Amino acid sequence: MPWTKILIEKQEPGFDEHPDKDSRKLTVPEAIKETLGQALAMDKKIFIMGQGVDDPSGMFGMTLDLHKKYGKERVFDTPLSENAMTGIGVGAAISGMKPIYFHNRPDFLLLAMDQIVNHASKYSYMFAGKLKVPLVIIAVIGRGWGSGAQHSQSLYGLFMHVPGLRLIMPSTAYDAKGLLVASIADGNPVIFIEHRWLFKHKSYVPEELYAIPFGKGLVRRKGKDVTIVGVSYMVIEALRAAEELQKEGCDAEVIDPRTLKPLDEEIILESVKKTGRLIIADTDWRTCGAASEIASIVAQKGFKYLKSPVKIVAWPDVPVPSSYVLEEAFYPSKDDIIKSAKELLRR
Repeated sequence: MPWTKILIEKQEPGFDEHPDKDSRKLTVPEAIKETLGQALAMDKKIFIMGQGVDDPSGMFGMTLDLHKKYGKERVFDTPLSENAMTGIGVGAAISGMKPIYFHNRPDFLLLAMDQIVNHASKYSYMFAGKLKVPLVIIAVIGRGWGSGAQHSQSLYGLFMHVPGLRLIMPSTAYDAKGLLVASIADGNPVIFIEHRWLFKHKSYVPEELYAIPFGKGLVRRKGKDVTIVGVSYMVIEALRAAEELQKEGCDAEVIDPRTLKPLDEEIILESVKKTGRLIIADTDWRTCGAASEIASIVAQKGFKYLKSPVKIVAWPDVPVPSSYVLEEAFYPSKDDIIKSAKELLRR
């Protein structure tokens, strides 16, 4: 079955939970591994490469043992040469293959910025759409391990800035599978960012392949007093904050964009129109980041709806710390969202 057929048949976005309590639930790594296996079996043009995709942990379990089933010609480890290997991926993509390139952390993507920004993102435009670059780059963000300033950055704001790139950030296993299928089918370079702290969360995932269209956000929780837009793992923190705020009489609505480029502006603006208040909870630095861009869009297109200034809950503008104590102070949580909501409601 062609990838485009799968994309056409699944236009409606799905929710992370299924009404049947006995429905099959998977973690994000399990959903990704299943999708990759199905993709490799269906399309001989797909191959997977990256540092550690064939090691005993299989990229947090996402590529575990795929090299044993599909061979080391299609699932293989790569040298510590990110720019060169990304160039190979770009070359393979424009030659008709469909590479999926795994990175342990987006910090290493900085070494491949020339290929991603100057080549992969530009070729379709430069050749008037006649040339496609079906390259999917998967990277994992998230705190932990005391990885510190050079191995714990998110950096997706850099890619949101670049025309020609898709930027995908699922918050559930259901969305991880559906958006990965859409990424493979899209034909354009896709940056697919996952968060480690979501890896233990389970959600309903159909066994068959399905696609979630880009640019379609979800209302994860309905409310009328304040809108909370959560990015990636911050959707979880936003839902936790909303539950606690409800106990104090504040009815919060939680929006999950799911993709940052393209971004579902309409779902955010419609929510702000209803609540008049907006909090953006991001898992990256606030300056020139995704949260700042969303705030700018609302200021430009929804200013008349706002009853109070927009609040941003994000990383402080300092390098990522290593120690556990400093990590606790550095990373925002539901408590920061709750504090922001109370400040907005007092105005």
